[in-house]
Amino acid sequence: MIDTRFPTAFQIVLMVAVKNREGLRCTSFELAAGIGSNPSFVRKLLVRLNQSGILVSSAGKNGGIRLGRPTSEISLHDVYSSVISDKRLWAARDDVPCHCPVSTHITELFEDVARRAEFAVMGALNDLTIADTLRRLGDIEQQELQAADLRGCPQKAESLETL
Repeated sequence: MIDTRFPTAFQIVLMVAVKNREGLRCTSFELAAGIGSNPSFVRKLLVRLNQSGILVSSAGKNGGIRLGRPTSEISLHDVYSSVISDKRLWAARDDVPCHCPVSTHITELFEDVARRAEFAVMGALNDLTIADTLRRLGDIEQQELQAADLRGCPQKAESLETL
């Protein structure tokens, strides 16, 4: 079964960051609707993101969910580790019967592979922040706007082709 906690938490944090940038707060109901996920699943992730200080929830008339710190200080590793805890990316099988040198040592061999892969993945997540991702989102939106402008105006497309 594929674990969707990290991609869902990643989307939650990005949605809250976008709303915060607009001066707005989110509710768990809005987040669940925007993600197309079960509200109870979203609330479970919100508890963990709140405990780690990535998000802050408040009740009341002016309540809602907001970022707990600046986007440049929230790495994707922070998001991942807050919702995944200490679960390993991959685990070696421990039920392999020892029939040959490979099956006898597969746990040790695979643990080395898993450790290296996990180190690389966690390093990549640590190098990316929510601010980086928001910049990438802005780039994507800008490219879409430019493509839409070109489709809507044949003269612009023709003038670009002559360059």
